Amino acid sequence: MKNLFLFLLVTFLYAACTGTTSTTNSGSADSSSMSFPYTAGYSSKFSIGSDSSAINVLNNYKAWENGDMEGLKNTLSDSLYLHFPDGGEFKGTRDSAMKMAAMYRDSISKVEIKVDAWIPLHAKDKNTNWVCVWYTEIDTHTNGKVDSAYYEDDNMLDENGKIAYSDSHKRVLK
Repeated sequence: MKNLFLFLLVTFLYAACTGTTSTTNSGSADSSSMSFPYTAGYSSKFSIGSDSSAINVLNNYKAWENGDMEGLKNTLSDSLYLHFPDGGEFKGTRDSAMKMAAMYRDSISKVEIKVDAWIPLHAKDKNTNWVCVWYTEIDTHTNGKVDSAYYEDDNMLDENGKIAYSDSHKRVLK
């Protein structure tokens, strides 16, 4: 069921990004001739982005998994705006974010990340690059407690390809 949901989600995102949608009679319709029931607050003009954007974001996840704080730092923009799954936010410098991340990572003895999918996107009208990532993270804390959750993160990159904004959504696994 999880794989079916993921397949449908990725298919939906791909259709949304290409600007086409299937119809039962004629194959596909041009989105410019369609009337959408909502106007996007940010953008509805996305195309598939570059692999280099995805590589930087995935290097961020790998550095976190390995406890490589220098590697993690190298994937981040000079200033960051982060939305955490619990509703918390961080807005500040990379160095401040790294201090916070290091303190939290020190409470974890092992991180395992299993990535299900990612998609690099480019907002044409905003000229911004994004990478959405779906993954499971299993954290073993130094006190022996194990937490696992399924995440979906939306990461926006700065002009240098570094993560400048991230919005993380979490579903705790039992």
